[in-house]
Amino acid sequence: MRDVARRAGVSLSTVSRVMRGVPGVSPAVRERVQNAADALSYVVSRNASGLVTGRTCRVAVVVPFLQPWFFGSVLAGISDGLREADLDMLLYQVGDLRGQRGWSRTLPLRRNSDAVITVSMDLSAQECDRLDDVDVPLVLTGQHVPGRAGVSIDDVEGAAKATRHLLNLGHTRVAYIGSRGGAWLSLSSRSRLAGYRAAMAEAGLPEWSVLCSPGDEGGELAMGELLSGHHPPTAVLAEFDAIAVSAHRTLRRSGIPVPGAISLMGFDNHETAAALDLTTVDQSPRAIGAAAAALTVEILHGAAPPDRYVEMPTQLILRQSTSAPRRTEGLS
Repeated sequence: MRDVARRAGVSLSTVSRVMRGVPGVSPAVRERVQNAADALSYVVSRNASGLVTGRTCRVAVVVPFLQPWFFGSVLAGISDGLREADLDMLLYQVGDLRGQRGWSRTLPLRRNSDAVITVSMDLSAQECDRLDDVDVPLVLTGQHVPGRAGVSIDDVEGAAKATRHLLNLGHTRVAYIGSRGGAWLSLSSRSRLAGYRAAMAEAGLPEWSVLCSPGDEGGELAMGELLSGHHPPTAVLAEFDAIAVSAHRTLRRSGIPVPGAISLMGFDNHETAAALDLTTVDQSPRAIGAAAAALTVEILHGAAPPDRYVEMPTQLILRQSTSAPRRTEGLS
């Protein structure tokens, strides 16, 4: 900074005001300082600035895993939003640490970030309290905790909306394939199953759910179980698109047409859903991430209360995998 001041012929305080964008410097002097800084390739040190402002210009983002697709999409949205606000993203993949007591205290968050964003961590009240010890704003994504800042969708209503779509087509034997295990998705899993059950109860119809492992073979095995009954379903809703895609493989291998014999529907609007022409519920994970970043920036600037919750919309994406039920020999 001294070299910039010497080259521009101004004081150190003037250089500091120009580089921090503080008003009170004439346009001519501001341009002279900026030209000197460019010529010397001077870049403001955020660490040094943080000693004065108390800010690190970094936001810590805690995610269970970098895969599957949903997590990566949310992270992309967060990264875009923070970059627009000139904030850096510090990424912490928790992985198996979540199963350890006091896992949050092992993360180097204190004095290392201005805020913390969690991605689908399904945090308990106690875990939220521990993260409060970092003493920076906490924004949750993928879950709604009253009194906490967060961004998520209404999984219950999204699944109920999908189920009603199948019911409105005339299906009465609507089955649901959900995930078993996968602690990272437990909150959305419970909520989507609850939405399906609520819509079936509202229609006065019995529920029919099968739980599977979240891996690639889960949907295949679950669909095989549904087909083994005397009266298979005429429509199936899967908890997320990856399950629907693997269930579709079982139907294809069994020679069962979709939607001719069984209508199939997913949730997420994964890229493969469009390739399979799969009807699904779009929850726009990248938009969720961008909204979480925007909320974090607003809280840091005092433009939003620290407990604001934003509910993102879901949208039904109608494609060719669902239709009115048809009587098919062997599946009636």
